[in-house]
Amino acid sequence: MTTIDTTTMDTPTGPLSVLVGPDGAIRAAGFTADPESLLPLVHPSLRGPLRQHADLGPVTAAVHAYLAGELTAIDEVPVTQHSGGAFQSHAWIVLRDVKPGEPITYTGYAALAGRPAAVRAAAAACARNAVALFVPCHRVLRTDGTLGGYRYGLAVKQWLLGHERGLTAT
Repeated sequence: MTTIDTTTMDTPTGPLSVLVGPDGAIRAAGFTADPESLLPLVHPSLRGPLRQHADLGPVTAAVHAYLAGELTAIDEVPVTQHSGGAFQSHAWIVLRDVKPGEPITYTGYAALAGRPAAVRAAAAACARNAVALFVPCHRVLRTDGTLGGYRYGLAVKQWLLGHERGLTAT
């Protein structure tokens, strides 16, 4: 079993905890002060005991840069998730191509993932995403433009979208 490095950073919308594997790839991230609470989101094959750090180097730097307004700073941070199927894995990859400040609908997300009729599957991919912020499920909206759901609450989703449109103070 491999050790997972973790840190919790302050953000304007609350604490962000990040779990990073020995390969430097994020295994889970979420707006919570409790990194342990993220472990159930990680596939059992990718879990391990947590080791707390004050700073995770490039991951911490990317989050700070994102919060300072460099919105693409998180784009190249590697992530590792294990899914239940090929569509979900592909959907997570293409979600990283959705640009900050340019949210899409679940219908648009399904089309971007190559299966326009698979709107529910696209929504499920968002719901099962363990790497919040870095796989930006917050950038997916309902067809009518409303926020829809978000594991960490609609206030966090709204703040992230506002930050990416330049509407919030950092």
